[in-house]
Amino acid sequence: MTHDPEIHRRRSIRLGGFDYSSAGAYFITVVVQGGLCLFGVVDGEMRLSGAGEMVRRVWEGMAERFPHVVMDEFVVMPNHVHGVVFLRQMAQATDASTGETARDVPKLGDVVREFKSLTTVEYGKGVRGLGWERLWQRNYYERVIRNESELRAVREYIVNNPRNWELDRENPGGGGGG
Repeated sequence: MTHDPEIHRRRSIRLGGFDYSSAGAYFITVVVQGGLCLFGVVDGEMRLSGAGEMVRRVWEGMAERFPHVVMDEFVVMPNHVHGVVFLRQMAQATDASTGETARDVPKLGDVVREFKSLTTVEYGKGVRGLGWERLWQRNYYERVIRNESELRAVREYIVNNPRNWELDRENPGGGGGG
């Protein structure tokens, strides 16, 4: 079958017309390809595997790559990651400390793409030759956080996610709740 853009067009899950380079807080979820539980197990709390520890380290190091980004509350779950990303506004046209101009400030998609790329490279180093599938599903989920009460609720959701694993729709052994 040949590619027909009208039939095979992917629908965007992004908020139409929204500028994802604008300063603000974003709640993201990145899911493992096929829902495989590669990052550890929940046994009252999240116990990270080696791959889960690697994902945690990469998340915590993202601010070094993106000086105008704050990687806030996050949790690595057995088959997905939830986190809050803050994109900060450039104070001036050019930031003297980094040499970045306003157009160099990353979009949310740039940050997520880099996170997925770095974790995939690191993951690949540990599994060369084993024929494992891709680490991440295509795309990611996001929600624009519009105020402090939403931010508090998202942070609470992230912190409590391991406790609620049995009800999580990403849990292949149970779930359904969210």
